[in-house]
Amino acid sequence: MDEIQLIKGCKNNDSRAQRELYNTYARKMMAVCLRYSNDRETAEDLLQDGFIKVFSAIGSYTGNGSFEGWIRRIFVNTALEYLRKNDILKETVELDNPDILKEPDYSALEKISANELIELIAELPPGFRTVFNMFAIEGYTHKEIAEALGINESTSRSQFTRAKRLLQKKLEEL
Repeated sequence: MDEIQLIKGCKNNDSRAQRELYNTYARKMMAVCLRYSNDRETAEDLLQDGFIKVFSAIGSYTGNGSFEGWIRRIFVNTALEYLRKNDILKETVELDNPDILKEPDYSALEKISANELIELIAELPPGFRTVFNMFAIEGYTHKEIAEALGINESTSRSQFTRAKRLLQKKLEEL
């Protein structure tokens, strides 16, 4: 099935199309869930919840934009709902003054693999990791992050800056 047939089948509640959609995107979406939860069991729960939402909302997909991007946004929102509901973002502290220290040196990134970098990101505190994922990986703006997480835009910037510094420190320790 091509993507258009797959979407049409899912809109018609065709279990074969739903299974194929799951098999096509489960691995990528599991990676998204793991980036936000940092716990395999929770990530698996988020994966299931995300696909339930995808199948429930697929009728609203209009064909504008990337289908994978549409799915990814559902999974990111599912992960964010989980983080908010379970107060996991409590380490995201409101700050009046954003950090003004110099930018980290990224030359150490050239010495590690993508998997090692993902492992380092997973070690970040939840608030830092969430903002880092949303800004650096998902491409959200700080304004969008602030709205999604219920924080100030300056806090989003600060959390991202602190995440980068912490990653730099971890890279230097390698």
